[in-house]
Amino acid sequence: MNLFLLRGFFLCLLPVMSASADTLGKISERGSMVLAYRESSVPFSYLDGPGKPIGFGVDIAHKIADAVRQATGKKEMRIDYQAVTSQNRVPLVANGSVDLECGSTTNNALRAKDVAFAVNYFYASSRLLVKKSGGVHKLADLAGKAVATTTGTTTFGQLRKLSLEKNLNLNVIPAKDHADGFLLLESGRAQAFAMDDILLAGLMLNAKNPDDYAIVGEPLQVEAYACMLRKEDPAFKKLVDGTLSAMMKSGEFEKLYKKWFMSPIPPRQRSLALPMSDRLREHLKSPTDQPAS
Repeated sequence: MNLFLLRGFFLCLLPVMSASADTLGKISERGSMVLAYRESSVPFSYLDGPGKPIGFGVDIAHKIADAVRQATGKKEMRIDYQAVTSQNRVPLVANGSVDLECGSTTNNALRAKDVAFAVNYFYASSRLLVKKSGGVHKLADLAGKAVATTTGTTTFGQLRKLSLEKNLNLNVIPAKDHADGFLLLESGRAQAFAMDDILLAGLMLNAKNPDDYAIVGEPLQVEAYACMLRKEDPAFKKLVDGTLSAMMKSGEFEKLYKKWFMSPIPPRQRSLALPMSDRLREHLKSPTDQPAS
């Protein structure tokens, strides 16, 4: 069969595959739940040593896994971890390779065509991380200069759009992940790293010399973070949403927030010292899975 026809055949099957999603059934059958993790999305999901993912999102995913154990009756259900990147996280959730991804993924309408989102659990704004010695204070200061950002993120497209709209002629350098983007800035190959402010704060926190850097500029856009799961699976989405909402109502979510945003965290045992925003605090009263506006 012609390769293009074969590809089209399988693409046509995707809606059928999605419509029959039964995550709880698949987890029960295999006796394990596959959780995605990021390697450098501090403090949401990152590595504290080989094969040891930790973070705010990881703790939330473990809480959801406990709810899955209870719902399936599989008390001995194991956790299998799958590393994901900004580029492959959506496809791996959509095709069922990963059961749940709780990292620093923006909930938006474009991604919602391929995956479902649970209720939001963080709000961030895209800004710029720069060296204090570089003289960059806003996006306009980067006209004609190199700016790094992570491939597969919403910030990547936003930077290119702003470059055209404002005639900035930015040299947008794609980074494979957030750690790579920071290295581009640190080494001088880029004059700024554009990404969500909380992720920039996490990178700066773990830098050799944090005082050499600053987060600057007006927010490029507001982002709502949410856990990703497969589409057309109301039973699993109800469990995930219910678990998160219960955490928000009971105060457990706020305790977890204080652990990761207000206390010293690995690997350098420094604190982000970031109080919960008014927007997130209001969200806890009435959780929603709608994208940020």
